[in-house]
Amino acid sequence: MHASLEVADIFRAAGPTYRAVHAGHLSLAQLKVMSAIEHCRTAALGGHVDGCDDCGYLRVAYNSCRNRHCPKCQGAAARAWLAERKADLLPVGYFHVVFTLPAEVADIAFQNKAPVYDLLFRAASETMLTIAADPKHLGARIGITAVLHTWGSALTHHPHVHMIVPGGGIAPGGQRWISSRPAFLLPVRVLGKLFRRLFLTQLIALHDAGKLVFFGAQAGLAERRRLLRHLAPLRNKRWVVYAKAPFAGPEAVLAYLSLYTHRVAISNSRLIAYDEAGVTFRYRDYRRSGPKRHQVMMLDVHEFMRHFLLHVLPHGFHRIRHYGLFASATRKANIARARELLAAPTSSPEPVEAAEPPDQLPPCPCCGGRMRIIETFERWMQPRAPPRRPTATGAPS
Repeated sequence: MHASLEVADIFRAAGPTYRAVHAGHLSLAQLKVMSAIEHCRTAALGGHVDGCDDCGYLRVAYNSCRNRHCPKCQGAAARAWLAERKADLLPVGYFHVVFTLPAEVADIAFQNKAPVYDLLFRAASETMLTIAADPKHLGARIGITAVLHTWGSALTHHPHVHMIVPGGGIAPGGQRWISSRPAFLLPVRVLGKLFRRLFLTQLIALHDAGKLVFFGAQAGLAERRRLLRHLAPLRNKRWVVYAKAPFAGPEAVLAYLSLYTHRVAISNSRLIAYDEAGVTFRYRDYRRSGPKRHQVMMLDVHEFMRHFLLHVLPHGFHRIRHYGLFASATRKANIARARELLAAPTSSPEPVEAAEPPDQLPPCPCCGGRMRIIETFERWMQPRAPPRRPTATGAPS
């Protein structure tokens, strides 16, 4: 169903003014995201005209921007990614684990996105692999698929990593599969303590290596002594690690993953209104329960755009990563061995259908007839107007 209001509508209307007001303060990545969203599925990106063989109905289809921050372009990307992952699922329960950075560190991450987000991935994955390998807990090598989200429901900066983890792993030596308890994977308090230690230790190492920058209100943290003083209270604070009970089967894992892998800061479906007062949208307040959890917020349009652009990732940064048994270099061999130990049938990739010829399009919405591409047009070009139908006398109508 087509959303009546889209993020693209807001960016097209307010984007030029926003760029002018914030000239010199927007990164190249943010400017590229704005341009991609504004031009997505418009003549600026080119497209084609489809025509019906039977009734002559014409339909113009514009190309998508395929930017990973665009709300309209993630559905197809998610489906393609999930299709590739389907063959990797193991016949065991899967757990959902979330590692969240405290607010004091999230502020540092905002000014140092690439190094600190990367550290979040490394510290969280090392924590999981270390505790899982400990014989006091699971005593096995596990597989992890991790996805970075940088937002809260209200578009605030809230960096956290979602992990999908099978309930068990391969024992040292690779001779047996060790299953976790049915509703328990690893102790979250133990995970939180190790995650805190690893992250803070490596954050200070980044600072010592000169890989962090600080400006504005945080400029003083460039001095090592002040950074240590800033981080000191966090050493005794509980860091939040959340673990959810396993899913009801592999298919449920795929359905759940589709909600997370290619999500953007806000979907078009959450938008309610945009007018001179601002942008109104739905969000969830997780501090509340029941019906009160669902709230509505209005932001000035420029503030809405600022919040959206907070979550633009650095160029080339990978927000979906795999660890342990699922690490790219050994993924296939590890999954095959896990299936063998679980006495599960070997998963063979589903046959890939030959690509449809370009004129194999959805049927005509008017008569159900065959549609074919009758014209293509390049970027910034509009399709030609259809020919005028002749009257009964043969003169153009």
